[in-house]
Amino acid sequence: MVSPYRRRPPGGPEPYGPPSRLWRRPARDLGYLPPRRPPRRRSTAGMVVGVLGGVAALCVVAIVGYSLAGPGRPASGIGTADGATRAGSRQAALAGPLYRSGPLDPVDCALPRIREHDEESMRAFLDRLSDCLDEAWRRQFAKAAVPGFAAPHRIFWSVSGTSPCGSYPAPGAAAFYCPANDTLYVGLDDVVETAGGEPVSHYGVYARVIAHEYGHHVQEDAGILEYGHALMAASAAATSHEVSRRIELQAQCFAGAFLSAERDSLPMTSEQYEAVLADARARGDVDQPADRGDHGSEANYAGWVARGYTQRVLSSCNTWTAAPSDVS
Repeated sequence: MVSPYRRRPPGGPEPYGPPSRLWRRPARDLGYLPPRRPPRRRSTAGMVVGVLGGVAALCVVAIVGYSLAGPGRPASGIGTADGATRAGSRQAALAGPLYRSGPLDPVDCALPRIREHDEESMRAFLDRLSDCLDEAWRRQFAKAAVPGFAAPHRIFWSVSGTSPCGSYPAPGAAAFYCPANDTLYVGLDDVVETAGGEPVSHYGVYARVIAHEYGHHVQEDAGILEYGHALMAASAAATSHEVSRRIELQAQCFAGAFLSAERDSLPMTSEQYEAVLADARARGDVDQPADRGDHGSEANYAGWVARGYTQRVLSSCNTWTAAPSDVS
């Protein structure tokens, strides 16, 4: 059955507080973990693998360090990492053609309804959503004339397993991107269990999580992650945390931009849109000093979703030239 949601959210961001109903904090998004071997680049088109049972694997790339002195200019001491990156990766991160490609094109992404405590319905939801993300980002890379995009593999788990990036599920984790094998990993039950009791009727919460992890694949195929990884290797801990935040907040913005592009086929009520932002806010860095948080403050972790949703164009998602206070 196609999702029945038909009302759009308001034009601007909603307050970032949680809904008034009984609510508990969602598990924190873990981003991605270091692969246990160097990432390999895929040369063939992405193969889709949907797995309900014991097929396994998870985790996700190294979180990197970065600091900026101004638009398009690395801070002092960081530029030495450029030599470790392949040609164009620095340009891709700071001023790549994706940023000039405008908004994502809608792909008519009507999703099947998720049923409570029903792995089959979640699998169908994730498969269709992933199809939409594949098509939307394939078109965007073509529009930007950026070569090399291939859809990631998919593995949906219901039992524990391992991947090139480590074992899953990790504590509190529900979805990951692993660049070592270009694969999205999603726990069919975990994605619900880690959402803080969010009802499955608030499908946008779950769509945001998957679109965020897909955003890391976009960063990988665009060359952005490669630049960040080299910077991390040359950076102190505080700078490493800063680049992690720039990576995670950009994935948040990419997710918001995708949901905005699909606002006709995936419309959300005001309550559903508020739930997306509240869920995101609750997954941000809590009680962490700016030099220790690796995902962004609660306000920024939600704010970059709203930014992508309301501004729509990918130029609004350039966290790499954003002021430090915007990625704190």
